Amino acid sequence: MKQFFTRSSFSIYYPALAAGLLCMLFGCQRNNIQPSQLSLQPSSQLTGLAFEKKPLASARIELIDANGKRLHTTADTEGRYQFPLQDLSAPLLLSAVADGDAKDCINNSKLRPICMAAVIEKFTHDQYQTGNINPLTDRIVSDLAIAQGFIGPQQWVNSQKITALNSTRLQTAHTELRKGFKQALQFSDVRDTRHFDPATYPIKTDDKLTELFSLLHHNRNYDNNTGETGHTTLTDISFRPIVGLMANGAYENVDLVRAQKDWQNINNAHRRIFIVGDSTSAMYEQLRFPRMGWGQAFAAQLRPDSNVQIIVGSRSGRSSRDFYNGRWFAQMEPLIQEGDYVFINHGHNDQNCDSSKPVRGHADVNNLCTYPNNTEGQPQFPDGQPELSFQHSLERYIKIARERGAIPILFTPTTRIKNAQGQQTTPVVHNHYTRQNPANGYLFTGDYTQTIKDAATANAVPLIDLEAASIEFANSLPTDGWKNFWLVVDPAINSFYANGIAGSTQMPDGTHFQKNGAEAMAGLVAQEIKTNAELKTLAKYLR
Repeated sequence: MKQFFTRSSFSIYYPALAAGLLCMLFGCQRNNIQPSQLSLQPSSQLTGLAFEKKPLASARIELIDANGKRLHTTADTEGRYQFPLQDLSAPLLLSAVADGDAKDCINNSKLRPICMAAVIEKFTHDQYQTGNINPLTDRIVSDLAIAQGFIGPQQWVNSQKITALNSTRLQTAHTELRKGFKQALQFSDVRDTRHFDPATYPIKTDDKLTELFSLLHHNRNYDNNTGETGHTTLTDISFRPIVGLMANGAYENVDLVRAQKDWQNINNAHRRIFIVGDSTSAMYEQLRFPRMGWGQAFAAQLRPDSNVQIIVGSRSGRSSRDFYNGRWFAQMEPLIQEGDYVFINHGHNDQNCDSSKPVRGHADVNNLCTYPNNTEGQPQFPDGQPELSFQHSLERYIKIARERGAIPILFTPTTRIKNAQGQQTTPVVHNHYTRQNPANGYLFTGDYTQTIKDAATANAVPLIDLEAASIEFANSLPTDGWKNFWLVVDPAINSFYANGIAGSTQMPDGTHFQKNGAEAMAGLVAQEIKTNAELKTLAKYLR
């Protein structure tokens, strides 16, 4: 076709035919949702519920209409709000902010507020129309934001305009959500799951749908290159991933019955063990199996009659500082009760302090980096910024755990497969430290493992030296035997690891674990607990 005709020749000689053919070839404006011309009653109102685990009382609500008109209001004590719809045009972009200021929704350098958004595609003839804001609406907005080239939903909200929505993108986002939540929505008495829209569905604060929302952990991802918040992530009450690995696409199926049972077990457990850490102890998507963190495998180390519940809140890529600032720990903190245990397992990502690193160096220092103690064991940090000290960052978790009556335990990180020359092979040596580079990229350098030991001594906290145990384990294996435990997956087992992706046979990953390695590390943790005189009570719960 291109050989015989061009856009210009069609436009000049055959305008109508050209328009039709160009729609077929390049997409048509009709796929975009244009500002609504529907005539509304003068008294028409948009009413909605802001809900994230619970009603967001006193949340700040903003509305942006298709013409850029902005309205603000505050939710009541039940998370309800309303806007007059007179002189407004759909589509609408709604946002809610609670527990902080809207200006901080994009940041990770200090504790972020709860930030969510929703899209209302079009108006109806009803006098009272629904516009909810909740974890599911935020993921819909996230998908639309990514399609427009934004890093995440907050960047779209901050643009203060809602351009014409692509109806195909919106339909795809709703389709993926409905597929993943189909069973959960049915159990929540949603009759027509095929047309369910979490923004416009009438929701009560005490119905089964809000119960479903209360069993979800909502957050926004971290963008490595900018340090800003990114796309929306969702996990269930036990931190099993639902959606968020990819910026858009399929959800993992939500098992509401299992989540309800997990919630009962968390509440009724004799003790709870909370694992606060990074990717080495985290829980992973089924999509990436056999990748596992040791926290995901630790429950198998407990006696069946122990009545102890494991809550693995660890998150990939997070340091001790931004695990707190990014609200990942805020998802765990309300669950901690007196007599519980808090395993603090950070250190890998705190080392991201090289400001000279291309692309993400500045973002790492501003958001992830914490500095180790000096050789005398004294915390190091820039003047007036003690939160950038690794020891001080660890002590925040110790303080919160003790305030809630729980027992904190510090862990050194699992080893990376690195020899003395920095090669990914054995024999493995201690490698959780930083040294100054030729670019002088580090403000402070030092030993992160030793800093954890310093913090344990200074705060009289039990210590599990998992680095030493994992080094000994790795070095006990035959040559290349580590590849049976760390993340080296044949694409024939899981096609996710094809094409040289990290963790494949073409690109072995000597930091993270496959199932065998996660189970081995969990076994090492159990053994270290049994041999620690300070943890005799905890050891009684182990097999």
